[in-house]
Amino acid sequence: MFLALTVNQNKLITNLCDGQTVPDSKDAWQTLDLLGLSAQVVTSKGGLHLAKKIKLVDAEQVRVAISAEVAFEHHLLIDSTNNALMSKPRSKNRVACVAEMQGAGRGRRGRAWVSPFGQNLALSFMGGIDLAMSQLEGLSVAIGVELVEVLRNLGFRDVGVKWPNDLITKTGKLGGILIELDQLPGGSSRVCVGVGLNVAAAPNFQEIDQVAVALGSGLVSRTELVIRFVGAIDTVLSRFSPVMMSQYQARWGALDLYYGQSVRVLQGDESVTGRNEGIDMSGCLVLDVEGDRRTFSAGEVSLRGSEL
Repeated sequence: MFLALTVNQNKLITNLCDGQTVPDSKDAWQTLDLLGLSAQVVTSKGGLHLAKKIKLVDAEQVRVAISAEVAFEHHLLIDSTNNALMSKPRSKNRVACVAEMQGAGRGRRGRAWVSPFGQNLALSFMGGIDLAMSQLEGLSVAIGVELVEVLRNLGFRDVGVKWPNDLITKTGKLGGILIELDQLPGGSSRVCVGVGLNVAAAPNFQEIDQVAVALGSGLVSRTELVIRFVGAIDTVLSRFSPVMMSQYQARWGALDLYYGQSVRVLQGDESVTGRNEGIDMSGCLVLDVEGDRRTFSAGEVSLRGSEL
């Protein structure tokens, strides 16, 4: 089901975020409750206003900055940016979608992605690639490397990667990548890349069962992040091929904050501990387990003895 606000609700929330006062009404409070903003509202004789402005992603600035061939959608509320794009007819059309809040945001393995309204980044990009799905094993590695390098170029030098597709710092999880694929006629594929990034707020441990961190409020605008991330993902999809994995293998090793360390890999009920040797040419994790080289195509990785 497509979750969205009505035209009147969109206008009401946009005005509130811009610092305006709106009439005190049942519809206003219902909308505020839906977005989790009721506690941030100040009431007065003139109506309702937010105690502090919320800077929304500037959709027009994004449209001007990204390629004219990429359609851009901006939503205040949506069920999931990935769902919104994957529900479109299959094609190679390039579309980017951003939401200020997701009602059913998804991470890997069916987990929920928790994020308050207007604080973080929920972005999906969809486009075509002239490769079969079987040739895209290392794509998530390539995307992760490029997005971390975007953040490092913006000054966030402590950001790195954790296999298979987490963006992290040494103190906690910063974000994640979710890739979904469809086969298209002629041996090509449709790729949807979803990115969740904690920009101004991080969920607590009880909400996601791991330590999370945020970039920090005011250090970079979410609009700038959208522009940079869309450009990076679009470039990867236009250039990626399996033969590029040798360079991504080396770049991943330089950004992997767990590289060379003793890590634990969980696959269902199985737990394997070994030394992180990086990734192979397919993007699989390589562990040295008591002298035996083992590869993993899926699983959860944590530092040995760590909650990360």
